[in-house]
Amino acid sequence: MDTFGAFGPSIETDVDVDSLTIRTIYRNKEMQNYPVSDLIFSPHQIVSLLSQDMTLYPGDLIACGTGGGVLPIRRGTNIEIHIDGLDTLSNTMAG
Repeated sequence: MDTFGAFGPSIETDVDVDSLTIRTIYRNKEMQNYPVSDLIFSPHQIVSLLSQDMTLYPGDLIACGTGGGVLPIRRGTNIEIHIDGLDTLSNTMAG
C-alpha cells in the first residue's frame, strides 16, 4: 500500500539503540513518547532471536511494530517519528 512502511530519511549505524527515545507526532499532537528500553525485547534480543531462524545481512531492516497511543491514520494526514540523535521521518498517508 502506498506510503505504508516508510523508512528513512537516513540509516544510522553508530548509535546506542538501548538509549533511544521514540516520539510520534500525529496531527501536530504527541501521541507516543517512550524509551526503546520499554520494548518487551531489546533490539539486541530481537536481532539474536531472528538470527536463529534466518540469515541477517548488513542493511536488513527489522520492523518492530509500535507501542500504544497512535490511532488509525487518516488519509492525507502527516505523521512524524522523532528518535533522539537521528533524522525525523515525516510521512503523509496516501489519499
